[in-house]
Amino acid sequence: MKIVCIGGGPAGLYLALLMKQLDPAHDLTVVERNKPYDTFGWGVVFSDATMDNMRQWDRATADEIEQAFNHWDDIELLFKGRRIRSGGHGFVGIGRKKLLNILQARCELLGVKLVFETEADSDADYPDADLVIASDGINSRIRAKYADRFRPDIVTRPNRFIWLGTHKLYDAFTFDFQRTEHGWFQAHIYKFDENTTTFIVECPENVWRAHGLDQADQEQSIAFCEKVFEGNLQGAKLMTNARHLRGSAWLNFQRVVCDQWWLRNPHGSHVVLMGDAVHTAHFAIGSGTKLAIEDAIELTRQFKLLGDSKEHIPEVLAAYQEARRVETLRIQNAAWNAMEWFEVCGLRYCDQLDPEQFMYSMLTRSQRISHENLRLRDAGWLEDYERWFAQHAGVAVADAAKPPPPMFTPYTVRGLTLKNRIVVSPMAQYSAVDGVPGDYHLVHLGARAMGGAGLVFAEMSCVSAEGRITPGCPGLYKPEHTTAFKRIADWIHTHTDAKFAIQIGHAGAKASTRLAWDGIDQPLESGNWPIISASPQQYLEGVSQTAREMTLADMQLVKEQFVASTRAADAAGADWLELHCAHGYLLSSFISPLTNQRTDGYGGSLANRLRYPLEVFAAVRAAWPQDKPMSVRISAHDWVEGGITPEDAVQVARAFKEAGADMIDCSSGQVSKKEKPVYGRMFQTPFADRIRQEAGIPTIAVGAISEADHANSILAAGRADLCAVARPHLANPAWTLTEAAKIGYTPLAWPKQYRSAKPQMEANFAREKALKA
Repeated sequence: MKIVCIGGGPAGLYLALLMKQLDPAHDLTVVERNKPYDTFGWGVVFSDATMDNMRQWDRATADEIEQAFNHWDDIELLFKGRRIRSGGHGFVGIGRKKLLNILQARCELLGVKLVFETEADSDADYPDADLVIASDGINSRIRAKYADRFRPDIVTRPNRFIWLGTHKLYDAFTFDFQRTEHGWFQAHIYKFDENTTTFIVECPENVWRAHGLDQADQEQSIAFCEKVFEGNLQGAKLMTNARHLRGSAWLNFQRVVCDQWWLRNPHGSHVVLMGDAVHTAHFAIGSGTKLAIEDAIELTRQFKLLGDSKEHIPEVLAAYQEARRVETLRIQNAAWNAMEWFEVCGLRYCDQLDPEQFMYSMLTRSQRISHENLRLRDAGWLEDYERWFAQHAGVAVADAAKPPPPMFTPYTVRGLTLKNRIVVSPMAQYSAVDGVPGDYHLVHLGARAMGGAGLVFAEMSCVSAEGRITPGCPGLYKPEHTTAFKRIADWIHTHTDAKFAIQIGHAGAKASTRLAWDGIDQPLESGNWPIISASPQQYLEGVSQTAREMTLADMQLVKEQFVASTRAADAAGADWLELHCAHGYLLSSFISPLTNQRTDGYGGSLANRLRYPLEVFAAVRAAWPQDKPMSVRISAHDWVEGGITPEDAVQVARAFKEAGADMIDCSSGQVSKKEKPVYGRMFQTPFADRIRQEAGIPTIAVGAISEADHANSILAAGRADLCAVARPHLANPAWTLTEAAKIGYTPLAWPKQYRSAKPQMEANFAREKALKA
């Protein structure tokens, strides 16, 4: 085959040498616009796993790289006058120039033709090529030429960064955060050869402009960075090798994702994108070079598997794209999480978090590293951090004793202390009769209280018969409802040390529907009752009843119903009250612009849309005992264009905080059937994190939290204060006890009736863990 690689970066060079090694008869050319053995940039980073992969495919190149790279395990944080270090992270750093020189020399040795100082404007310049590798970087001309077929999604991110170097040497991957009068700057620092260190400085656009760096040339920018990080540099100078860039060397990162990776051009040649031309990963996790190298390995692998001749090219390229797409998206998602963390850390974490928690948050920023993964990397550091976390939760831990995991530390709100931070979410059961919770609810909630959670929520209890979602939903509007809930509360308080919570709400336009298993959200076949909402609407267009707009008289009546239910919840013995303002129910319908089209003082701006929910909250808070906590559940994202956004949710949370809310329960969606949520593990936790830091109010994280590792990671990083677990608690009432045994936390007390099972479960999990190890 005749193969031309346009672009002499890691992707093109490594692909060329691997394919030449696979069959020396292949005609391989790499076209590069720079001079021989010349390149721009400082150090690059990739993982130990990538090095292992390279050893399998070309040992000679891997050995030479290994002689040149710098390997380190430690990450060090410089923050608020503190120096904190954690080990076991396994990075490889090498100068970009050195890496490319090694690859260039290896290509020459194998017989690959290297053409330098040549601008390859187009794949059309090589009409006789069987395969053109477009490894021409983030600004790929070939990708742009065929944009309608590659369908790139290119997003320019807001932070500014400048890629510098220094001769000061560091023995750890170092992050330095410095506050200026206009905001925070951060530096990403790593040594890549015996003389030189990469020193990337990053800051938000507004901070960059406030310091006049948009008007600064390279020398002025370097002088500025030396001043900001003078305590770290200790007289060492910063330097640039970006003289080829005009004006400022400050850049914005561009995230590139392509829908299609290859095509056949009009000349009959196949063209495939590789490296930064097809995908980029932010330097916050240092995976750009890793992706490029592994692209080359995978394409070669497919040629080896399917046949390395030109008739196999379409099959090979299709298999290559399929094989790389999932792994690439996984890394890009992790890089996106890490990138976003650095973009918002000045707003969200730098001022809010203590150095210890800031370090934990930074280490877990990509969500690829979890709590237990940190234990594998550096058990000593994590144990010290768990001790710090426990002490801040009011738990005295002796120096020789092991601290409890974060999920098993207590949490105090007003006059209530929860034994741990796991919450059984309110989950609709559709099993009440005329609003009365019966034996089913006693068994259901009692079992989960026995299962180890600190707080157990009953499902949403409706403030009126008309406010029920279904005829099977419980209420708090008749004396018999209070009596039934008191029976449950008394049982939980007598037989367990869990606390009992009641969530009150009104279904609004989502009322008068069938039981979930008979057709969720479908109107009743008979016996429907009139429904109300902030504005006229149908939840299911063309199917649901049409809710009428509430009058001021309706609003007064419903507010009084909420107050009456609040008093009933107190009389029933509930320890905690939550006001339901989410999921398109009545109070939520006022907040979201998708469901509130009112023209009076309760519609229009977000402040106006919040008026009625805040009036209800104020009345409820006044009726609820001052020593008992009260939370508010909100939909932090409608997942529909024009709906509530996470930015809006911060404003919503601030409003409820000012009104006296103790905590925000951060859910999302279910406001409109047009929603397009992005699911995944812990997918709603970012809402809890943002609201907690920016609105300054404690939060409950909900959504796809299914393991102790998830909960501990969320809590330890300060992304939320409590973790609500729903479906896993349906599958296993004793989820909390089970997860404690699974992670080897044995001090957790079990109900006395179940204690004989505790050592057996713990031994079984310990045996499983030993076998896996």
